Amino acid sequence: MTDVRHVLVLPDRDAAEEVAEELPDRFAVTEEPQLVRDALAGEDDAEDAQWLVVVEDPERRLDPAALDDLAAEHEGWLEAP
Repeated sequence: MTDVRHVLVLPDRDAAEEVAEELPDRFAVTEEPQLVRDALAGEDDAEDAQWLVVVEDPERRLDPAALDDLAAEHEGWLEAP
């Protein structure tokens, strides 16, 4: 079995941090999600960066639709695998 990694794309760092804080309460995530800055191609301005919240799901117990809903609440989305 391969590990599953969910990547939520958020518009800014604040939104990414809020999502990362909500994950343990809403989904009982025990491993701390990873926050990653993702600069848009060709953009030099740091303000044009998206932020990713990477959630490891080795037991495949997280519902992708629910994760997408959480990201959408913060103007983001769940990246398709």
